[in-house]
Amino acid sequence: MSAAYRVIPVFLPMLACPHRCVYCNQYVISGQPKLPSIEEVIALVNRYLKTIPTDCHKRVAFFGGSFTCLPEQVQNRYLDAVQPYLEGGSVEGIQLSTRPDYIDEKILQNLKRKGVSLIELGAQSLDDDILRRSGRGHTVADVENASKLIRQHGIDLGLQMMIGLPGDTKGMSLHTAGQIVAFGASCTRIYPTLVVDGTALADDYRNGKYIPLSLEEAVDWCKDLYRYFQTAGVTVLRVGLHPTKDLREGEHLLAGPFHVSFKELVLTALWRDRIVEQIAREGREDITITVPSGEMNYAVGYGSANRKAFPKAVFVKTCRRCVSINI
Repeated sequence: MSAAYRVIPVFLPMLACPHRCVYCNQYVISGQPKLPSIEEVIALVNRYLKTIPTDCHKRVAFFGGSFTCLPEQVQNRYLDAVQPYLEGGSVEGIQLSTRPDYIDEKILQNLKRKGVSLIELGAQSLDDDILRRSGRGHTVADVENASKLIRQHGIDLGLQMMIGLPGDTKGMSLHTAGQIVAFGASCTRIYPTLVVDGTALADDYRNGKYIPLSLEEAVDWCKDLYRYFQTAGVTVLRVGLHPTKDLREGEHLLAGPFHVSFKELVLTALWRDRIVEQIAREGREDITITVPSGEMNYAVGYGSANRKAFPKAVFVKTCRRCVSINI
């Protein structure tokens, strides 16, 4: 998947989802209690198109996680609202997120006909025991079969994962990442599990049956996952949940590794590892670190953490095309 695409996000709460995962309170996560009207979708697309440069590739993205659980006529109303933009060339594709057990030949034929070019499946884990304990309602085999069908229809595949679910370990999260690569995903998202009020996980947390990852643990796990996906050529579209107003204010967030700049913490840790490796390789601390222009903030670190940790190091910005950096 090309990173050059700009996304016009349309959030559809999981009102049609047939399952209630132990961690899920979709309103708190998305900040949206009801399905938007078609008129609202059209107004949103028009508003975004006014701000996105005309030379950018653009997709309309239906987020929320259960698009194909909606009745087909409802799906088509949303997809049809985007068709004039596809036909006029102002938008080049549609992407959506859904459940792996709500994918079949008929659904995919309709989505392909309507211009869907990327489908992200909420895999969350690729261990059957973790899926069962999380109340996902699908199996690893469902993810594998849906992934195969999506790719057979010529649609790009994304597989989203969560870390820190009940029963999860760092080793199991890396296993999930390996399966995401093996199933042919071109992109992924990594979400740390949060304890949100109004969920079964909140009850387990209050009863001492579930202990969430600390922020430090979540950053460490995601750092290694990010590096693995980067090496495997899988684009990481997001690390950490979008910081909605409710999550930022924390009224319903009970526990878990939430941070408004979570991705920056992860990339700071990745650059810290690289700096340590360079110091060890050169045998001295007064090193020069060449940094692609778009990654200087991460190299210096969140709150200048890496600059403070390595005061003798010099950070030099360079053109992204001038240096190949594998972090």
